[in-house]
Amino acid sequence: MKNTPTLELCGISKAYANGRQVLSDLSYTLAAGEYVAIMGESGVGKSTLLNLIAGLDVPDAGEIWVDGVELSARDDDAATSLRRRHFGFIFQAFHVLPHLTLLQNVALPLLLNHLPLDRAKQMLSAVGLQGREQDFPRQLSGGELQRVAIARALVHRPRLILADEPTGNLDPDTAQEILQLMRAEIKANDAAGIIVTHSQAAAATADSILLLTKAGLHPLNPARSHVS
Repeated sequence: MKNTPTLELCGISKAYANGRQVLSDLSYTLAAGEYVAIMGESGVGKSTLLNLIAGLDVPDAGEIWVDGVELSARDDDAATSLRRRHFGFIFQAFHVLPHLTLLQNVALPLLLNHLPLDRAKQMLSAVGLQGREQDFPRQLSGGELQRVAIARALVHRPRLILADEPTGNLDPDTAQEILQLMRAEIKANDAAGIIVTHSQAAAATADSILLLTKAGLHPLNPARSHVS
């Protein structure tokens, strides 16, 4: 259903191990079909915020709700199942598995969710890696590895897509193609998406741009309209 909250952040606070407060009483709601970009200075907590939403870290205070369910209310197995089925992660480290072919890497979310595997080949083609299905990660450049990670994150049509600098290793033309693919997948599947980026060009593909500061999330000037 459109416009139902996919993600709700309620009073999130987080401090680093050294005691420095990085997020304080942050609240935000992201609806199905929305795609936002988060920008901000280095060290302000952009990646930390993504890790909290992804359930890879826990807030010191506050609640994170996904599709009406509080993440902290789930045990580890239930939280893992939720991430596997409904989340798509694109992180800077890629986390492409070296012992699997490109096709096997991209198909992994489909396999884990007991979904048909044919979309894996389609997504490799969508990111410009057609004909490379049986190659291994060691045969790829950094930019190609980033495209594999993006294909894997999108292949199972997740409800929530989280992307941390997803175009950092891509040339400008390829970056725009990948960003438009991400946007198209979010809109086609009525998902929600967050991209953390330092790139104005990348941020401009989102519906809106948010600036993360010590005072929280604040809208910047509206991004160029790409809404179909």
